[in-house]
Amino acid sequence: MVSACCAPRYRKVFSKRLARRDARRYRRKGLDKTARSIVDSLAERGVSDASVLEVGGGVGAIEIELLKAGAREATVVELSEEYDGEAAELLAENGLQNRVSRRHGDFVELEGKVDPADVVVMHRVVCCYPDPESLVGAAAEHAQRLLALSFPRDNWWVRVGWYAVDAWFRLVYRFESFVHPHERILGAAARMGFTPVHEHSGPIWHVAVLERR
Repeated sequence: MVSACCAPRYRKVFSKRLARRDARRYRRKGLDKTARSIVDSLAERGVSDASVLEVGGGVGAIEIELLKAGAREATVVELSEEYDGEAAELLAENGLQNRVSRRHGDFVELEGKVDPADVVVMHRVVCCYPDPESLVGAAAEHAQRLLALSFPRDNWWVRVGWYAVDAWFRLVYRFESFVHPHERILGAAARMGFTPVHEHSGPIWHVAVLERR
């Protein structure tokens, strides 16, 4: 659980300043390589007329791209409200403001309050949650067909660099992030009936797209 004790800290890290930076970068350069890998893999498996749920959607770049690829509608669940203004501007610029809804809160605690979707996406979100099984399990429960995840690679050099940066965030923001073992993340999805259909590792991030069996 992160909402009760940690939401104010999340808003300090995931701030309006960060939202402006993310939106500006998306306007100039589009998706980064990790996000593009997620969207391309999902599009290859078909998102035409699909409903999309993104947990921790930020300014909404991924759902914008999935809607452009043929998805019907999208819902974003975001812990930080600081992204909302930039997200609304991006949707309006792309003529998609009537096809995306946003709500706030800890996704795990919103059980029964968020509708299932054909496609569920969690991009760089699992690393911000202390209990990956609960978060991934909740996401898998909501995913009717496809589940897309990105999370840090679990090797020594990523851990060394990650914990060095994380120490600064803990000191300044009292914010903690995690490099969870992949077995815990993928195992939680497997227990909900999902199997990987695409995996890719970059220098830091690992992408896994899974399909319900």
